[in-house]
Amino acid sequence: MRDSYRNMIKFPYGIADFYKLITKDYLYVDRTASIRQVEDVGINLLFLRPRRFGKSLWLSVLENYYDVNKAAQFETLFGHLAIGQNPTPEHNQYLIMRWNFSAVATHEDVSEIRKALHNHINGAIQNFAEQYESILTHSIEINHQDALSSFNSALTATNLSPYKMYLLIDEYDNFANEVLMSNLPESKKRYEDMLYNEGALKTLFKVVKMGTEGRGIDRLFITGISPVVMSDITSGFNIAENIYLESTFNDLCGFHEEEIAHILHQVAHECQLSLEMETEALDMMRTFYNGYQFSYDAEQLVYNPTLVLYFLKALQKHCRYPHNMLDENLAMDRNKIAYVSRMPQGNRVITTVLNEDQPLAIDKLSNRFGVRDILFAVKDTTFITSLLYYFGVLTLMPGYTPFGELIFKIPNLVVRKLYVERLKEMALPNVDVLEESNRVIRIFYQTGDLQPLCNFMEETYFALFNNRDLRWANELTIKTAFLSLLFNDTFYIMDSEKALRLEYSDLTMIVRPDMRRFQLQDMLLEFKYVSLGKNKLTCEKVRAMSMTELKNLAPVQTALSESKTKLTGYRQTLNKVYGAKLRLRVYSVVAIGFDKLVWVEL
Repeated sequence: MRDSYRNMIKFPYGIADFYKLITKDYLYVDRTASIRQVEDVGINLLFLRPRRFGKSLWLSVLENYYDVNKAAQFETLFGHLAIGQNPTPEHNQYLIMRWNFSAVATHEDVSEIRKALHNHINGAIQNFAEQYESILTHSIEINHQDALSSFNSALTATNLSPYKMYLLIDEYDNFANEVLMSNLPESKKRYEDMLYNEGALKTLFKVVKMGTEGRGIDRLFITGISPVVMSDITSGFNIAENIYLESTFNDLCGFHEEEIAHILHQVAHECQLSLEMETEALDMMRTFYNGYQFSYDAEQLVYNPTLVLYFLKALQKHCRYPHNMLDENLAMDRNKIAYVSRMPQGNRVITTVLNEDQPLAIDKLSNRFGVRDILFAVKDTTFITSLLYYFGVLTLMPGYTPFGELIFKIPNLVVRKLYVERLKEMALPNVDVLEESNRVIRIFYQTGDLQPLCNFMEETYFALFNNRDLRWANELTIKTAFLSLLFNDTFYIMDSEKALRLEYSDLTMIVRPDMRRFQLQDMLLEFKYVSLGKNKLTCEKVRAMSMTELKNLAPVQTALSESKTKLTGYRQTLNKVYGAKLRLRVYSVVAIGFDKLVWVEL
């Protein structure tokens, strides 16, 4: 049951039009107080955030706030918001031009990309001319073959008017990133042709820079995902001030957990959910979506607004959680992980970051690297970690290491799924092998019998790791192998941090609250690794031994004993946290080299 639809929150999922949000009574989480801070920090600004993080909506806020044509509607649009209570003198004082490079096609050759870019800019200029026809005393000439000529004409017309231009550029790096992500040699050549020498994009930003030199552009706000393109065009555009690491703007886009809790409370009221179910829903969002930290010393974490709206809208509509916690509109981020994994050392970083116990730490973020660095520079941990951070699949952790290093982690469970999927794709490229893995996993889920999965690991999965990987075989390698196969966020919460009070078990699979109606078991697994060389064992000797003989080996007995001690403590903690609803099965798994797996259920 639910309350009247008349009182339901209207969630603006996929809507980045501030005017529509306000005039059509959609939910808007107020960030307008930041307008004053943005004015004060500079006039030519670059702001980076991962995709689908609310950047376009923020530009729409600026557009509506500064547009001279919206002056009569200022009270309607902003009167009830923070900036409306204390507006700056510059509100409604600009002619707004807005470009959005996500609309520029990337799959053609350089001449076609250039044409698409010029067509987009010409379209924006035509809209600008029509929008401010009553203000501009000088006509704008549109050159359909050369948008830079059209833009210069628009600057001239602006300069001859009583106003200045505020230029908003959205997703400035979008088409360049798309070209790079394709991983095709010709794509990289296209990118270089667009940026280097007198490439179309570099030339465009030269003209923009000239426009800021007393030729009409008074303010400039650029959004994007990474600094790659900005680094490549620096010689032609060296005026952008980076604000994306400033703690003041950590929450410029995204939601705080307190804001989510407030909205969730209203949805719970609409669905007549109990307080316990409301609390459970917030725990689910925290576990699967968690917060991001984009600035070094940020005081509050922020959640991806697309994920939040996806969850809340589904909860409101069905009064239950979405079946798939990952919004498919964000699933394309897996391409970024795949892209990084193809870099030298990329696989190792991706595998390492899955180890919650030892998060990645680097001295500082790389914020000046271009395409030539991506193509030819040494890809060390700092470089790859920085790239993953900009892509939004790593985030800063609060605080520093004892050596003053920045600490990074996978932000949440849905992003962890993308990493795990990539590992599985690399290890199981064959469809038949993938089907076999799914079969033995189902056996484990349904019966608790781990042996078929262990057999698959020994006979197939481990064989797919190359010799280079074997040099690094340890408990983390084994844990990661099992994680990549068993990860299932449709049925399970595979995150132990909260439940075990910062004591990390190797793999904890807690049935999602909304899935407890099915016959699913909670799982707790601990992994140990016994080195062949250190224990004077050989592959041949180990493979010839029976399971009883393997279990009786002294190093295996020691490993099982250590594992049992840990698991006893973890089991007690989980029982305290989850109580009678827990249906826990506990396993100790010992890998003997990369040859045999021994397991016992405790």
